[in-house]
Amino acid sequence: MKTIGIIGGSTDIATVEYYNLINQHVREELGGLHTGEIIINSMDLARSAHYVQNELWDEGAEYLHTKAQSLVRAGADWIICVSNTWHRVCDKFMAGVGVPLLHIAEPTAAAIKEQGLQRLALLGTKATMSSPYLPNLFANRYGLDIIVPMEEDQNLINGVIFQELSYARFTDKSRKAYLTIIDELAFRGAQGIILGCTEIGLLISQSDRPNIPMFDTMRLHAKAIAMKAVYG
Repeated sequence: MKTIGIIGGSTDIATVEYYNLINQHVREELGGLHTGEIIINSMDLARSAHYVQNELWDEGAEYLHTKAQSLVRAGADWIICVSNTWHRVCDKFMAGVGVPLLHIAEPTAAAIKEQGLQRLALLGTKATMSSPYLPNLFANRYGLDIIVPMEEDQNLINGVIFQELSYARFTDKSRKAYLTIIDELAFRGAQGIILGCTEIGLLISQSDRPNIPMFDTMRLHAKAIAMKAVYG
């Protein structure tokens, strides 16, 4: 079995979910008492949020680079980062590391393509939604058309992420607000929704809107890295 290195901490809630999901998938594949061989090096969320909110991407990339290097020294064969937002500088924080990164967009795009969808809406932190990085990556590499919420809705989504979800607070008020935004995006032509923040799938799920396909990046990412660990 390959050893998985996780750059965690963004957030600790998502990191725990990743750990549990990876082990669940490994056990389903191998049976018995099998679990993944996993190394976690977590960032300080306050430090991460400082870099994001002040657009200090180079400093943040260097910080994550030290995490990736330490995971390799500890024996990781593959690396994942539990943050959609930080993937915008993945080329920088993985530079010279020497083992592969499983990009969070890869299993997400595969799941979307499998359903034959073309136009998707992206939810996430404001840094994710307002940046061209993920929309351009999905468009150029996978041929997908990505739309995002209006700025006012981006502010609401971002506020809930940093003020509630990061503290494991999940309220009906915020759930309903997210679902209202999703309905508006569907009205604008979105055929599905990318839950592009690893905590959003803990607030809303497919059962909340059965008629609008949702692609939970955290769950898809965790399953994909588990398969890499088991099968190489």
